[in-house]
Amino acid sequence: MTPRVGPFGAAPGAEHSTDSYLPAHGNGGYRVLHYDLDLDYRVTTNRLAGKAVVTARAVQSLSRFSLDLGRFRVSDVRVDGRPAKFTHRAGKLRVKPEDPIAYGTIFTIEIRYAGVPAPIPGRWGDIGWDELTDGALVASQPNGAPSWFPCNDRPDDKATFLVTLTAAAPYTVVVTGDLVSRRRGAGTRTWVYERNEPTSPYLMSVQIGRYELVDLANGEVPQLAAVPARLRGVLAHDFGRHGEIMTTLEELFGPYPFREYVVVVADDDLDDPIEAQGMAVFGRNHLDGRRTHERLVAHELAHQWFGNSLTVADWRHIWLNEGFATYAEWLWSAASGGPSADVHATRWHARLAAQPADIAIANPGVDRMFDPLVYKRGALTLHALRTRIGDPSFFALLRSWVAEHQHGTVTTDEFREHVRRFATGPVDELLTAWLDRPALPALPVFGF
Repeated sequence: MTPRVGPFGAAPGAEHSTDSYLPAHGNGGYRVLHYDLDLDYRVTTNRLAGKAVVTARAVQSLSRFSLDLGRFRVSDVRVDGRPAKFTHRAGKLRVKPEDPIAYGTIFTIEIRYAGVPAPIPGRWGDIGWDELTDGALVASQPNGAPSWFPCNDRPDDKATFLVTLTAAAPYTVVVTGDLVSRRRGAGTRTWVYERNEPTSPYLMSVQIGRYELVDLANGEVPQLAAVPARLRGVLAHDFGRHGEIMTTLEELFGPYPFREYVVVVADDDLDDPIEAQGMAVFGRNHLDGRRTHERLVAHELAHQWFGNSLTVADWRHIWLNEGFATYAEWLWSAASGGPSADVHATRWHARLAAQPADIAIANPGVDRMFDPLVYKRGALTLHALRTRIGDPSFFALLRSWVAEHQHGTVTTDEFREHVRRFATGPVDELLTAWLDRPALPALPVFGF
C-alpha cells in the first residue's frame, strides 16, 4: 500500500526524525544505502569544499525530502542527475526533485557545498568538526555529523561510506575505514578510505594533523596509532598493553567486529576520548607515562562492540553503549591484576547511594543522556545481572548479544528479551528495578 501524501507534497514524516531525543536531527521517508564524499580541506583557512553523492531508498512516496547539513553554502543539488529545487536553512537541506520518487525506488542525491566547517552547538557543547591548533578532528556523538557532510543524522540509519579527502602534503589524514589509496598532488595528498560495514553518520570521523602512523600492537586485528612524533615514546608505554586489552575483550565479547582499529592522539588537550567506527580519539593530555587513563583505553575499545557494531536505535537507549563500555573497564581491571569487578561495583554502588536517585537509565531524558549515572548505574546493572545468572550464562549472553546484532541496531526491550533466554530463573523484576526505577536497588556481591 502506498503511504498517503501529506498536504505539502511529502508523505507524512518525510522531513522529520523518529528519534525521541533529537527530533530535529534525522529525516524520514528514505533510508541511506551509501555515502560517497569527495572533500578538499584547507588547513590554514579551515575551509572545506565537498561533493556528496548519497544513494538512498524511498520507504514512502516522496515529492520532497530533507537532509541534515550545517552552515555551508550549497551551490547545486541534483536527484538522479537532474537539477532539483532546494532550500537550506536552520540545519536542514530541503530538496524537491523534478518528479516524485516512488515507494521502494533507489535514487541518488548529489550535493555540492563549501564553507568553513564548524561544530554543531547544543546542550552538550559544540559537537562535530573542530579546528585544532594545527589540523582538525571530528567527534560527532550524538549530532555532529552534519558539521561536515549532508546526511540523515539518526543513529539507526546505517550506511556504507567512501571518503576521499585532499589536504596539504605535510598532514596525515585518517578517516574511519580502510585506506584504499593515497596519491600525491602539487603540494597535496589525496587519501581515500572505504567503510564497508553499515555505519551511523555520527560514527564517521576525520582526523587531520602532523601525525606519524605506528603499530600499536601485534595480532590478527591491525591496531595502529596516529600520533605526534614527540609523543611516540609515551604512547608506547601508556598503550603498551593494548594488544592484551584487545585479546581480553575478544575473549569476553567475541571477535572484534571490524577490520582495523586506529587510535588517534590529537596534539591538543581534549576533555574526554571519543569513539568512532574502528577508531578512538584521545587528547595529548591522556598520555602521561603512567597509564593513568588505561581504563579509558579499554572503554573506547569496548565501544567497537557496544555502540558501533551494536548501535542504539534511539538515543534513549544510550546505556546500552555507556553501561557496557564502563563494565568493560571493570572487566579489564580484573583481568589485568587490578581490582575485581566486584570491588568496582561495591565502590560505585556506595558512591551512587550517597547521591540523589533521580534518573531511570532506560530512559534518562535528553538532558541527562550523558550523565555519569547512566555510565555507572548501567555497569552496575550488568554486574547485578551477572550475580543473578552466574558467569557461564552471563558471558554467553554477552557473546550472543554481540553476534546476533552485529552491525545492527538495538533497544533496551530487545536486551530484556535476550536476557530471558539465558536466565534460569525470573529476571524481569531485577531489570525493572535497575533500569526503569530511579531508586537504587541493593547490590548482591558474590566475590568474583
